[in-house]
Amino acid sequence: MANNISKITTKDYLVTQEIFELEYDSNSEMLVTKPAPNNLEKYYDPNNYISHSDNGNSLLEKVYQTVKKYTLNKKVKLLNKYSNTQKKLLDIGCGTGEFLINAKNQNWKTVGVELNDSARKKAVDKKLEVYKSLEDLNDRKFEVITLWHVLEHLPDLDKQINKITSLLDKNGTLIIAVPNYKSYDAQYYKEFWAAYDTPRHLWHFSQNAIKNIFTSKKIEVVKTLPMYFDSYYVSLLSEKYKTGSSNYLRAFYRGFRSNMKAKSTGEYSSLIYVLKKE
Repeated sequence: MANNISKITTKDYLVTQEIFELEYDSNSEMLVTKPAPNNLEKYYDPNNYISHSDNGNSLLEKVYQTVKKYTLNKKVKLLNKYSNTQKKLLDIGCGTGEFLINAKNQNWKTVGVELNDSARKKAVDKKLEVYKSLEDLNDRKFEVITLWHVLEHLPDLDKQINKITSLLDKNGTLIIAVPNYKSYDAQYYKEFWAAYDTPRHLWHFSQNAIKNIFTSKKIEVVKTLPMYFDSYYVSLLSEKYKTGSSNYLRAFYRGFRSNMKAKSTGEYSSLIYVLKKE
């Protein structure tokens, strides 16, 4: 079991306040959101869902946008380590397109997929090539495919992974970033942990879960990297869900402590996985 927990009761703190269960799947070692809504669109209210917005009005939004600019540069540097002469990139769940713009500025040939109509329109308005569905790409191949905090959102996970890997070049690289439910901040905040983000997050991964899922597809994790800022941002939201107040100092302390503990355990709040076909 997941740290002796077979089920967690949490809720959609962001939009609807509906109750959901997280059930442990012993085969994959991940937590699964139940029930999974038939229509997820209503849970992505653009007024509340920060990654579909370019705004920086509130303090939280300003912090988010500032950190995002820094991390975008780090992401492109990582991308460049796995490039060849083609430099063909597919970013799945590209939001409003900032990562694609940064990659394009460094000579990547970029394509994005974004389900949300509002976010996709903003990306297209920036002269980016962005589609609504993976099916729109037909049989195109990409050197690098990225999913930055997207895999946890995808319905019918097995089918989606099969489609994603079919779009990857033979020697291509898959880069995935997801929250880690075995991190200290997840264990501390429990049902209030903001990175559960039910029901938008349908799946909740541990390091073993990612390895188990992709090994079955003959895809190997070749590198795991921390996302240091996520513990602070997630703790800030979690404090608000737990206490009704942001409690900036307390959230910063919990985020800092999570990173310190992860130095020895490797269990950071969010992790980047670099994967290759075996």
